[in-house]
Amino acid sequence: MIRKAFVMAVYPDKHEEYEKRHKEIWSEMVDELHRHGVSNYSIFLDEETDKLFGYVEVENEETWNKLAFTEINQKWWDFMEPVMETHSDNSPVSKDLKLVFHMD
Repeated sequence: MIRKAFVMAVYPDKHEEYEKRHKEIWSEMVDELHRHGVSNYSIFLDEETDKLFGYVEVENEETWNKLAFTEINQKWWDFMEPVMETHSDNSPVSKDLKLVFHMD
């Protein structure tokens, strides 16, 4: 299992909408995440900076990276584009973080 963490940004006036969309995440999206070896996925919001901190555990990098090209993931990105910073393909602007400490 690989631990991954990353930061993204939500628009200042879209905090509630971002949270609402995740509370109502499509079951097809959750199924696709599981099919791509994703577990223990959490996203936290720093309301003062509009930054999102994501933490996810994946089975392997190759399978995790393939998730981006699935139809349902592309639809999710399109759905989320109005509420967060995205690239031209609607993928979230995201910066991976380096794991420097972990304790079981």
